[in-house]
Amino acid sequence: MSDTPQRLTTAFGNPVPDNQNSQTAGPRGPVLMQDFHLVEKMAHFNRERIPERVVHAKGYGGYGTFTATHDITKYTRAKIFEKIGKATPMFARFSTVGGESGSGDTARDPRGFALKFYTDEGNWDLTGNNTPIFFIRDPLKFSDFIHTQKRDPGTHLKPHWRRWDYWSLSPEAIHQVMFLYSDRGTPVSARFMDGFGSHTYSLWNNAGERYWVKFHFKTQQGIKNFSDADAAAMTGADPDYSTRDLIEAVDRGEFPKWKLFIQVMPEREADTYKIHPFDLTKVWPHADYPLIEVGVMELNRNVDNYFEEVEQAAFEPSNIVPGIGFSPDKVLQNRVLSYADAHRYRLGVNYHQVPVNQPKHAKAAVYHRDGTLRVDGNGGGSVDFEPNSFGGPVQDPTVKEPPLRIDGNADRYASYKGDDEDLYGQPRLFWEKVLDDTGKKNLVDNIVGSMSNPNMGIADPRPIQERMLRHWYKVHPDFGAAVARGLGLEKVKTAAE
Repeated sequence: MSDTPQRLTTAFGNPVPDNQNSQTAGPRGPVLMQDFHLVEKMAHFNRERIPERVVHAKGYGGYGTFTATHDITKYTRAKIFEKIGKATPMFARFSTVGGESGSGDTARDPRGFALKFYTDEGNWDLTGNNTPIFFIRDPLKFSDFIHTQKRDPGTHLKPHWRRWDYWSLSPEAIHQVMFLYSDRGTPVSARFMDGFGSHTYSLWNNAGERYWVKFHFKTQQGIKNFSDADAAAMTGADPDYSTRDLIEAVDRGEFPKWKLFIQVMPEREADTYKIHPFDLTKVWPHADYPLIEVGVMELNRNVDNYFEEVEQAAFEPSNIVPGIGFSPDKVLQNRVLSYADAHRYRLGVNYHQVPVNQPKHAKAAVYHRDGTLRVDGNGGGSVDFEPNSFGGPVQDPTVKEPPLRIDGNADRYASYKGDDEDLYGQPRLFWEKVLDDTGKKNLVDNIVGSMSNPNMGIADPRPIQERMLRHWYKVHPDFGAAVARGLGLEKVKTAAE
């Protein structure tokens, strides 16, 4: 370290003569407007907090590498998978959904599982969760659902009746609600949970053949969850526990790993498959579409500055690369628009210039100009329109995705058929096949605790409780009966039959 300290300056390099005392009119007089150093410090301080994310505000992450270990080139031409052993740098951000930036990261909540791969042909973002499904299958319902997870506009509190009222009137959410209130709803940290692309995406190969795909990241550390009581205690004792766990593990050299698997469905099979393959509330049975191993993701470097690299990290499903595409999943179609739109509002139109968001192995070549905080030279004097005859970047037809067959009349279609099997079949399998006896007990106890009168936060919660119980009975009689006993509402069964 130099014996001569670096000279303090303003943001524009002007030397600062005094950083301890404001300019005033005499020792006891008012502060002068001409004290530009004071104005700059306070103006910057007032703007230190950019708007936090509406959802996924509490998050943490790190850098790593994805390495392809198996050949899937028959399904996709994406360069990240082009050969066994190919390593691609990447960045991951894990988060809760409903809480604010300062909330506890061990609370019962779905976990965001957002990945950014810096591939040879630009960034590929996979923005998923730690569950393979979600609460809705039509994007028109998203903002209403999220409002139920946020604060009451009247009291600014979070009474539980809001979520249960919504869920009791939205039966497509039942599958994800059971995931959320099982032990999976309180993972110990990102290291000990799986991640999923959740949506159906598509892959396409050099022959122009399309396949539908589901992405699964399986933790190699083993799945570990808090009990409901332990998660609540940790939220109070150390609300940053999960964040700390990942940082300290990487610092120790215990680099967490996940194996990537895919499920693949030939394009035409979607037309006749027994379940809706683009329904975000459904999983594809592994017996029909088994997991295919693809590669390994490892996180091995922590960030140097949280704000620069985590808070400003912007993930969006619209970041895809040749060989990977979308599907007719309604919620995915909406996310392609809404994520990038949210970033432009929160970070500014030039958010792509933030280093963590920039491509690393591909060079961006666009005609975008101007906008707030453009700091990359703004294209200099180069031409800003296309087509042109001055050597500007041109389109490349070789990376065109094969055409997607679409047929149908424009209308507002119901998101489900209305039959019980469509709504309760997979939740029933979750109860019967996925949960062991301890898991079933914990699920019931967690639901009863949340739906009990004190936590509901409403004078008469019984109508909501009874409506929700009818769903639990339809999932499985034993499930409904157990929740009913816990709430002291055993007689509701008659109404459910």
